[in-house]
Amino acid sequence: MRLFTCGACGHTVFFENVRCTQCNHILAYLPDARRVAAIEPAQDEPSLFIALNSAAKGQRYRLCANSAEFGVCNWAIPAHDPNPLCQSCRLNEVIPDLSVGDNLAKWKNLESGKRRLFYALGGLGLPIESRDERANGIVFKFMEDGPATKVFTGHNDGEITINIAEADDPFREKLRKQLGEGYRTVLGHFRHEIGHYYWDRLVKDTSWIPACRALFGDERVSYEEAVKNHYANPPPSDWPLHYVSSYATMHPWEDWAETWAHYLHMVDTLETARGYGLVIRPKAVDGAPQVTLAARTIDFDDFDDLLRGWVPLTVALNSLNRSMGLIDPYPFVLSTDVIEKLRFVHDVVEYSSASTQVQEELATRWKARLLSGEKTDKPEGSEEAQGQTETVNAEAPA
Repeated sequence: MRLFTCGACGHTVFFENVRCTQCNHILAYLPDARRVAAIEPAQDEPSLFIALNSAAKGQRYRLCANSAEFGVCNWAIPAHDPNPLCQSCRLNEVIPDLSVGDNLAKWKNLESGKRRLFYALGGLGLPIESRDERANGIVFKFMEDGPATKVFTGHNDGEITINIAEADDPFREKLRKQLGEGYRTVLGHFRHEIGHYYWDRLVKDTSWIPACRALFGDERVSYEEAVKNHYANPPPSDWPLHYVSSYATMHPWEDWAETWAHYLHMVDTLETARGYGLVIRPKAVDGAPQVTLAARTIDFDDFDDLLRGWVPLTVALNSLNRSMGLIDPYPFVLSTDVIEKLRFVHDVVEYSSASTQVQEELATRWKARLLSGEKTDKPEGSEEAQGQTETVNAEAPA
């Protein structure tokens, strides 16, 4: 996530801000410009706003209806778009019952995670299509358990269901501990479930399938039986050598979704580090200087460069949290097999808009390399991915 600038006073503003704390201008995120911008009411039409950010070129916008009515959104809609909801909110099919308790606060929490997800997807150039634009396009259902029904968070043909209890921090933390997970967040859920959607959208019935099966396993094995086995038996003892989380061991689809979510963790966090101009030069007592991270120099198109930046950043993040008495934000260890899977996800994303011929050529190279048993060498400096946390126990469903 980048830092943004108020076009009225030049003050630094952030993705979730709705007011500039310096000049009190209304702020809104403009998806077409990918900017948080100061806006002012148009004198000739008070329901419209003029964006002050130079990237928006004085265009007119309306605030999302979920902003004015419920205060759960800070996105704007170009004036020519007749839809009262922004690009993120219009994908909701079911929202929580707002007459119940703190459901409004839970919904706001969910929408915050969803908007961050869409910001990252847009930056990667991935297609975000509604069901009006594509059969089995993306739709969200935010639901809660009933007296006799239980809502399961999951994905089915573009339909993403989130149990709104996950937006309650105490509930989610209690469940994280019960399941022995190292990481469980609202944003992580969104990244994981959208990974299932993009498997259908980018991999299913394409030239990527042979290489994907060689890396993640054959997705045609029974998912229902895999779920039963996963919850009836412990994961393989050597799972950290092959999977990013114990949950990923359940089924090839879950391995893909966990790895996809992890890739989004990497890209978004590194972009944030770049926005702050972060430079890390680790120097242990009596030791030699270690790998330096200069976030602004990272080439996001180069997976090896991403990985070289990711390792020192996560080590520093964990160390900073421990200094505050908090749990590690990054309780993962990246094995050689996991890095190879992340590299594959990177290529699928990087070439998602390329021609079919280009994708087929790259997929063929992946298949040939995997069938030969060849693996890409780790880039220099990535060895610290091993041992950056003392434990590698069950981490996971995002």
